[in-house]
Amino acid sequence: MWDYIILGILQGFFEWVPISSEGIVALASQFFIDGVNPIDTALFLHLGTLLAVLVYFRKDWTKVLTLKDLDLFHFIAIATAVSLFIGFIIYSLIRDIAIGPGLLLVMGIGLLLTAYFQKQKRSLNLSKNWMAILVGALQGLAVIPGVSRSGSTIFGLSLGRFTPQEILKISYMLSAPAVLAASALILLKDTDVIIASWPALITAFAVGFLSLDFLLKLAKRINFSVFALIFGLLCLGGAVIGFII
Repeated sequence: MWDYIILGILQGFFEWVPISSEGIVALASQFFIDGVNPIDTALFLHLGTLLAVLVYFRKDWTKVLTLKDLDLFHFIAIATAVSLFIGFIIYSLIRDIAIGPGLLLVMGIGLLLTAYFQKQKRSLNLSKNWMAILVGALQGLAVIPGVSRSGSTIFGLSLGRFTPQEILKISYMLSAPAVLAASALILLKDTDVIIASWPALITAFAVGFLSLDFLLKLAKRINFSVFALIFGLLCLGGAVIGFII
């Protein structure tokens, strides 16, 4: 039970920072839990942080689901469709492939570029639909352990004309439909996952809700380019550690 609680703590915190919660949880589960596919476990534990997203952004989700915010509804719908298409293909190919620290290095560079674009206030001259396709594609790549979902979507959104607060909100809200689809797929493949993982799900929700609130408040207090720079350096640090061990 304590092994799953530790996994829940890891998922709850690292889901919001670009150091790939999936990669960290998958790696940890290889040491803590026997007989369970580590990638399946890591993907399923996103269900805990999904609940945190739904509760924290409940007012925004109400507007989206009641079609009172059509712009956000369309953006999430397009990005989700693209990410599910790409993510399913990649998941089928890499489910049994080991994690590579080189992916953290790529994500760290991407976040440094995020900091640069925010500092220079530059953006791509794309429509919102094309931005949604771009961000959805980047989120789909996050099925690969080591590619941070939050890091990739924050990078993609930073290329558009979004405020720092919108970048984080949309990035975190985008996780919900993708996680629901991934969890449903895993449950169809192995119904025993939920029975064993419930302590981790509860822990991931509690830790995820508290850490999400902290990070969003932190992002409002500091320059977003600095925020992205710190995350990028953390990601590069994780890559260095991964290469060493």
